[in-house]
Amino acid sequence: MKALHRKTEEIAILLVAVLVLAVLPLSLDPFRLNLVGKYMAFAFVAIGIVLTWGYSGVLSLGQGIFFGLGGYMMAMFLKLEASAPELPDFMVWSSVDSLPVWWQPFHSLTLTVLLIVALPGLAAYLFSLAIFRKRVSGVYFAIVTLALAMTLTVLIVGQQGDTGGANGITDFRTLLGWDIVGDDGKLVLYFVEAGALTVAMLAALAVVRSRLGKILIAIRDREDRVRFSGYDTAHVKACVFCAAAVLSSIGGAFFTLQVGLISPGAIGVVASIEMVIYAAVGGRLSIPGAVVGALLIGFLKSYLSETFPEVWLYFLGAIFIVVVVAMPNGLAGVFGQIQARRAAGSAR
Repeated sequence: MKALHRKTEEIAILLVAVLVLAVLPLSLDPFRLNLVGKYMAFAFVAIGIVLTWGYSGVLSLGQGIFFGLGGYMMAMFLKLEASAPELPDFMVWSSVDSLPVWWQPFHSLTLTVLLIVALPGLAAYLFSLAIFRKRVSGVYFAIVTLALAMTLTVLIVGQQGDTGGANGITDFRTLLGWDIVGDDGKLVLYFVEAGALTVAMLAALAVVRSRLGKILIAIRDREDRVRFSGYDTAHVKACVFCAAAVLSSIGGAFFTLQVGLISPGAIGVVASIEMVIYAAVGGRLSIPGAVVGALLIGFLKSYLSETFPEVWLYFLGAIFIVVVVAMPNGLAGVFGQIQARRAAGSAR
């Protein structure tokens, strides 16, 4: 049965990769394909949630923090390029005389990419290690991350001159002089993002198949026994939380490139909770399921808001309730049950 599950997970990742790299680009118009690129940005976050929540038992309701950090850092580089040699427009409107010191590194794309990977990962590791050392877990950890997401949102909105405030950062068209707004540029960005998402799925699969993955499951089920065996469980959980933060940050950077803006709404409580829902719908123990969940919920949000503009939130809420009540392990869990029944029937 375990061998069957391992093979199924690999086949599912292959099918998802074919879907995003071949099927969707050949069947969708540029506008719809750009929407899929937006949904894929959240798929990076969903993969990280599978690692932390599904395999480690650490539920974070603040992944929007790291998603927003990545998105804002990419937007800062793009905005500086678009407004050079002048200050960004929102700084001029706020009577800012000179570029803040912490904006300076974002003149360089290389430094921007390094910071997108390193800064959220380092912050997540140090923060979570301090929390896990105090043996804070479960709902308490979720509440702490939720409070941090709310705090960061208020901070960004209040710093109009430095962050663009409630409007966020927008109005940029080029990346190193290359047009990223036109259909050709969007198509190239889509394939880069789809390739990066495929690599992220394979990397996450390698983690859960490794010895570390077995330790994570043991920590999730009986952390006290793992600690008694000599493992530093706080360090292990902090490392996984760090990896999830890096994935979220990369997703945020792609979100900025695909959508053309970043605002505090991408960091707030609602956005962070929605990110958990993506993984819950797809299956919190399934890496490709999390990606499918992000794509499916993103599609439903767009379709229902267009078809039922006044009541679409009720439809979406009903879908979430059905999933939680009837499919606790998400779509991947339902598929696994069907496959297990078929295997049991053929064995007879």
